[in-house]
Order: sequence, then C-alpha cells, then structure tokens
Amino acid sequence: MAITVPPARVSRVMAPVARAGLEVGLVAVLFLLYRAGRSLVTGQEAVALQHARSVHALEQWLPLPSEAWVQSLVPSSLLHAANVYYVSVHFPLMIAFLVWGYTRRPRAEYVWARNLLIALTGAALVIHIVFPLAPPRMFPQWGFVDTMAVYGPNAYAGASGASANQFAAMPSLHIGWALLIAYVVMRTASRKLAALAIAHAVVTVLVVVVTANHYWLDGIVAAGLLTCAGLLMPPPERQRDRERKRLREAVRC
Repeated sequence: MAITVPPARVSRVMAPVARAGLEVGLVAVLFLLYRAGRSLVTGQEAVALQHARSVHALEQWLPLPSEAWVQSLVPSSLLHAANVYYVSVHFPLMIAFLVWGYTRRPRAEYVWARNLLIALTGAALVIHIVFPLAPPRMFPQWGFVDTMAVYGPNAYAGASGASANQFAAMPSLHIGWALLIAYVVMRTASRKLAALAIAHAVVTVLVVVVTANHYWLDGIVAAGLLTCAGLLMPPPERQRDRERKRLREAVRC
C-alpha cells in the first residue's frame, strides 16, 4: 500500500532544509572568495613590500608602540602557542559562530550578523587586491621574528601555503572577524558568552601582533570597516525604530 505524504508536510520539511542549504552556499562562496585573493595579487610582491615600508614609516610617525618591541617581550613558548591560536582558531570559530547564530538566535539577528560578515569580508578583499601589503614577519631588518618559521606551526608552508595570500595584511580579517563576533555576541547573548567573545578579540589582537603577521594599522582599518558596515546595516531593533519613525512622519504629512 502506497503511503502518500501531504504536500503541506513536505513543504514544512523542505523549507528549513532549503534555507539551511542557502546559508551554507552563501558562506561557502564567501570563504572561496576570501581564499581566491592570492591569485589576484600574483606578481605584486614588489608592490606589497613597498606598501609595507610606507605603513612602517607611518606607524613610526604615529604614537603607536613598536610591534617588534612587543614581540620581543613574549617568551618563545608563548610565541608557539600564539602561532597555534593564529592557525587553528580563526576559521573554525567563525563557522561555529554562524552555526550558533543560525540555530540559537532569532532569524533577524542571524541575517544581520551574516550580512555584516559579508560586507566586512567583501570590503577587506577589495582592499587586499588594491593594496597588497607584506606582513611584518618579512622584515627581520626591522627587528621582527617570523615566529611561524622559527617556532611553528607555519600556515604558509606546504600545501596550505600554496593557497594562502601572504600579502593580505591590511585589513586584518583575523581582527575584523574577532571584533564582529564580539560585537554581535555582546548584543544578543549572555554576559558569559560576551566575556568570552571579548577575550577572543583581545587575544586575537595580541596574537596577530606578536606573531608578526599584522601591523597595528591592519587592525585599526579592520575596526573602521566594521564600524562603517554597522552604520550602513544597523541592528534589527534600530531598523524597526527607523521604520516606525518614517511611518510617524508619513502620518503627520
């Protein structure tokens, strides 16, 4: 005897699956574009090195502490731990954040956070292409130690190094993504989760500096991009407040 499944039940089952598939597809495309940056800066090594000299000179003019001096304060055992954090936390935590947002937060909150991520990463990718920048670890003459090459693990060696864009220093998406996670979690989750997200952002800033993968300015630019994205795409409740204000003004007219 054939079993007939009501179309309404099929629709109820398939709709969430289709939405989840769309989200996975969007995130996959975003990550592929992020990875594709290397092929777009091929042959720009000399330009990236010159940009690094300009950024280094600007930082010397600005009242910013020397990244090389900060790195020199950290013992080698912690530098290895910082490398592990840099290599292993960035992508997995972002995936966990997106899964958490999709499964545990209101739909509007998740869509807002996801759109912030797309805007931040897209803007960063454009800057990576337009302004290739060599990281501090490529300049031992300035006092930097390439901690990944010396202490390991090295994200830029072997098969992983072949697909990595080593001249995408500005802005730092390690910092940008960490700040985005902290911003969203502070607004939508418990104080305990917010404290963990803030701690991750602080640790990430320190890690990218002491491993000589980024300049201070790389993080400052990332924070500026996130701020701009947040102003252009306000949180859901602010969007609702703006809509109510527009409706009140329309009624008055």
